[in-house]
Amino acid sequence: MSNWICCQIGAREHYAIPRALHQRQKLAHLITDAWVTPLSPLQMISKSGIRERFHEQLPESKVHAFNTSLLRFELTQKLQKRCGWETIIARNHWFQKQAIRKLRQLTKKFTNPPIVFCYSYAGLELFKFAKSQGWYTVLGQIDPGLWEEKIVIQEYQKYPEYSPSWQPAPDEYWQTWQEECQLADAIVVNSYWSRQLLEKSGVKSEKLQIVPLVYTPPDAANNFIRTYPKSFNQERPLRVLFLGQVILRKGITSVLESLKYLERYPIQFLIVGHPRIQIPSYLQNHTQVRWVGGVNRSETAKYYQLADIFLFPTLSDGFGLTQLEAQAWKLPIIASRFCGEVVVDGVNGWVLPEVKGEAIANILKFCLDCPQTLTVLAENSQITNKFTLETLAEHLLKF
Repeated sequence: MSNWICCQIGAREHYAIPRALHQRQKLAHLITDAWVTPLSPLQMISKSGIRERFHEQLPESKVHAFNTSLLRFELTQKLQKRCGWETIIARNHWFQKQAIRKLRQLTKKFTNPPIVFCYSYAGLELFKFAKSQGWYTVLGQIDPGLWEEKIVIQEYQKYPEYSPSWQPAPDEYWQTWQEECQLADAIVVNSYWSRQLLEKSGVKSEKLQIVPLVYTPPDAANNFIRTYPKSFNQERPLRVLFLGQVILRKGITSVLESLKYLERYPIQFLIVGHPRIQIPSYLQNHTQVRWVGGVNRSETAKYYQLADIFLFPTLSDGFGLTQLEAQAWKLPIIASRFCGEVVVDGVNGWVLPEVKGEAIANILKFCLDCPQTLTVLAENSQITNKFTLETLAEHLLKF
């Protein structure tokens, strides 16, 4: 019967956890770094991420944020010329300090011990406080943890030319995470892949609960009708969308590698996302690649509509929410096996046998030869009950 306190930096999952709990009248409080209502003067700020820190389904009476303190923190980091992991770790500490201060004010209001939910890497001090109060703790694991880091390190060693200045997370980051896992009474992971890698990192399997991400499609997606031409040509090429972080972990090297197998084929890649790698000049100007750059979340819909296929060749992901976004727009998906279980091979897309350029190219060539297959797969692409807010609430209420 306990109510939940959700502590999170940012608008992760569009605030799905607190929204699901609020619908079941189980959300006591959402403690977050920023909350920017439509009428807030912060809507004028240039940083788009801040403007999107809000959700109309959550009442302001249950939300506690630290807008002024956050702006002061970010300004201090810039003045001190801090960046990278130093700033990430400092921000996590700052948030927990603010959140614990708020929790101390709220403690007397609870007649029953609440459940405290925190996302990974920003929950250790919060869990320590919760345990001192006798509260139950749930960790939301956002990625496959330490073992994923090992996979990423191998990729950067393989392709150092793409990001020579990349640095792995410091030991402090992983030590904090391991303590979080030890203090958590339960750990939510979003896929079997995450569970597998966490177990390899030594996390107790009995703590792990698989709870998929959720996504509520916009009305425009529900009414969208996807059509394909009878054949593709240079005037109407097959449009392949890669949307997200343009980093090695997301499999961008395999995307670029596929180009050498697809020369003169009527295929265009749309790369949507801010490049965080060094792109060779011949690829920057490649006729088959359109580098869109970073866009706001509200702008992604037009690229989902424009595309014919969504490409998600990740080397490792806790889930990959863009898979659900693509499905909502009835896009067939080409995905790797190292993420959330969205694609059913041959039903609503294809699962890559291996994350390599040749494997991607072979599927795209098949699409050129059999474009009618795309129509069938598009008809099968839809958000099932497995990925709804109601199902998420059912999972959470079992804790």
